[in-house]
Amino acid sequence: MSDTPQDRADALLQEALQATGSRDPREFYRSQLKELRAADPTAYEKAVDHYRGTLIPTIVDGAEPLSAWTEYGRTLAELRAPGRTVTIDPTGRAVAYQAPAPGDALVLHLPTEKRLKALVVGLPTELSAAQRATYDWLVAGKLRLPEAG
Repeated sequence: MSDTPQDRADALLQEALQATGSRDPREFYRSQLKELRAADPTAYEKAVDHYRGTLIPTIVDGAEPLSAWTEYGRTLAELRAPGRTVTIDPTGRAVAYQAPAPGDALVLHLPTEKRLKALVVGLPTELSAAQRATYDWLVAGKLRLPEAG
């Protein structure tokens, strides 16, 4: 491993991704950060501070990397829109989020402001049909189920 905390945290995340086959959340969270920077520079600075001051040290100090990144995703979502976070299991059942989220769960942040779409916090490797329908409805805003092919 490298000398910097950032490099150590990246290596630990990479090991966890390889061991579990999970999706890498960093690219998705980068796009969330870009949107946050454009919409609210103060909230963006809070997110960057949380990344540097909490996420990286937490992983380096031994926290499970995927769970730590999910918590960072929740922080980003809360900075964008206050609300509550839920997990959607493969059957489509939603429950209040509790860390760590199961690997097969879809994790969504539901903004308090009803006109806002749900924000993705975590995705399983593959969405079940029920999770896909939930995603399409709450995140993508699709009001119709896809035609059976």
